[in-house]
Parts: sequence; structure tokens; C-alpha cells
Amino acid sequence: MAHFRIMKRPARKLENRAQRRPVLAAHGIDQARAAARAARAYAAAVEIRSAPGAAGSMGPAWFAAMIGEVAAEFPETDISGVLDCAAAPGHALAALRQGIGRIRFTGRGRARARLASIAKASGAVLEGPAPGALNLAGEPDPEAACRARLSARQDGFKPAPE
Repeated sequence: MAHFRIMKRPARKLENRAQRRPVLAAHGIDQARAAARAARAYAAAVEIRSAPGAAGSMGPAWFAAMIGEVAAEFPETDISGVLDCAAAPGHALAALRQGIGRIRFTGRGRARARLASIAKASGAVLEGPAPGALNLAGEPDPEAACRARLSARQDGFKPAPE
């Protein structure tokens, strides 16, 4: 399935944090599509993160389907997805079983160490927090918010007309 290829690709670690792909927190398919449309307009790679704890409320299958559908609709856009599992190791394990390649887990101690080992063995990546992520919840126009965030990173680049 195509969405696993996109989700398995780990984010490149760049020394300059300003070069990291913008992180946009989408709470549903409409917001994820808005993020993808804005990314396409700016020819930008983006990371779409789920809402905090979405692995427990919406589930890994929902997230995989959402990212897969958006990636299929915008094949020319570099989209990666990160599912937030909060501090619930069971949700993180379910995400790994579903094939999600990038998850956020906030748990600590033995649970984190064991989960990191399991993730590594399966080719997945445990992600940390994303300071400065644009949370699209409550945005009246998610696409405009994404475009504003992307335009600030483009040093004067103007998007192509659609």
C-alpha cells in the first residue's frame, strides 16, 4: 500500500532546525488536505502530525488511511505523517502493528526504552515534540494558515497560481 512507503520514510536530520520541514497538526482529512494544497503551492515538503493522543481516540488505521489518501491525492507533494500516541505504550504498539513508520510517544523509562527497541527493529522512528508546529484546530481557514506558515519559510518565494 502506498501510504506505508510515505510514512516509513524517516525525516532527514538536518543540523539547521530552520531547514526542517514545517510541521502541521491536522485533526482530520480536510485539514490534512489543506496542508497538502498549501505545500503543493509552495513546492514544500511538510510533516502532517495527528492531534495529541490521536492514536487512542481515532486509531492508527484511521491515521494511516488519512495520510495515504492525502498522499495519493497529492503525489507530487512530499508528505510525511507522524501519529501521536501520547504516553500510551499500547497505542504505540498498535501503531507499529498497523505499519505506521513514525510515531510520537511521550512515555518515559522502561516503557520508552522497550518501545524504542521494538520501533527500531521494525524500521520505525520514535519522534520527539515538534516545537513551533502549526496546530490547525480552530483555524477558520486551515489552508490560509498553512500558506502563511510556508510563505514565512520561503524568503519571498511566491506560490505558483493554481
